[in-house]
Amino acid sequence: MILHELMDYETLRVIWWVLLGVLLIAFAATDGFDMGVGTLLPFVGKTDLERRVAINTVGPVWEGNQVWFILGGGAIFAAFPTLYAVSFSGFYLAMFVVLASLILRPVAFKYRSKRDDPKWRNRWDWALFVGGTVPPVIFGVAIGNTIQGAPFRLNDDLLSIYEGSFFALLDPISLLFGLTALAMTVMHGGAWLGLKADGPVAERGRAIGEKAALAVIALFALNGLILATLVPGYQFVNPVDTAGPSNPLFNEVARGGSWLSAYAERPWIVFAPIMGFAGAAGAWLGLRARNEGLTFLSSSASVAGMILTVGLTMFPFILPSTLDPNSSLTVWDSTSSHKTLFIMLFATAIFLPLILLYTAWVYKVLWGKVDEDSVAASSDTVY
Repeated sequence: MILHELMDYETLRVIWWVLLGVLLIAFAATDGFDMGVGTLLPFVGKTDLERRVAINTVGPVWEGNQVWFILGGGAIFAAFPTLYAVSFSGFYLAMFVVLASLILRPVAFKYRSKRDDPKWRNRWDWALFVGGTVPPVIFGVAIGNTIQGAPFRLNDDLLSIYEGSFFALLDPISLLFGLTALAMTVMHGGAWLGLKADGPVAERGRAIGEKAALAVIALFALNGLILATLVPGYQFVNPVDTAGPSNPLFNEVARGGSWLSAYAERPWIVFAPIMGFAGAAGAWLGLRARNEGLTFLSSSASVAGMILTVGLTMFPFILPSTLDPNSSLTVWDSTSSHKTLFIMLFATAIFLPLILLYTAWVYKVLWGKVDEDSVAASSDTVY
């Protein structure tokens, strides 16, 4: 028996879809609070010392948190090459804006405290604000466009032809998703500051986090209402060969009905939106009660629940097409080969636990509160 045939193609496809979701959740739950702190920076830090307190809560871990972003991109490239080709080419300018804003963060972290000049440091603080605010908005906009469908089609050679533009991505529904993602990271950032900071920075973070948690609940509910009434879903017309070749054009897809019909077909997936709402409510309660552990765990659960809601609602679709529904990408027709998925899964089974263990060790070593006294006693050349 050939080794990769120990696991059937359909199962491997589902496993990699799940792994992609895990990587996206890990990125949002870790780098999400980094970005949230960046967005909150001008509002929680009234003095340079207070802003340094906020920055030092994420300074030692933000680089490690971005590993999940890289792993997610790598997983899309290797496991879902058609998705990578269509999304990274069609959303090229949006990706460029995200990368440009993310590049600002490491530069700002490294350079802001190199000079004891208020104007110099203020400029880099605003760079951190941009680097924390722009990515979640663009990521949310991308999710909004994914749910509505993207304007692309595949020719007979599976060459992707994208007929949209950067500004066409910024439609009202997608911007609402972007605003929801921003509220989510601000809530998560406020939960992190309550957990890791001390003094006025923590208090202001909690106060803003409370408002952001309520905004998450309201916006998440509004997104669901819009999804139910304004955004048509997609469904297969023909029986699908879940272990067939990776060619979307072999399947017939129709646009219409509602995405929410997935909850009638698979009622168990309702746990995802419940987790999103309950997590945000728990974060709000935890912030008010100053229960740091409850707050951060609840906020993380809300992040996971919201991402799971999108993935489970759309399954098996990954990126529908508005120009040609038959070109829509799904779990069953946009993956790499059977052998490739198996080899990658074997490598992932070895290296992913090592990454998790190392990440846990780093957080354990660097655990503890950050306050003004500890920051003032440290060298000005570090954050």
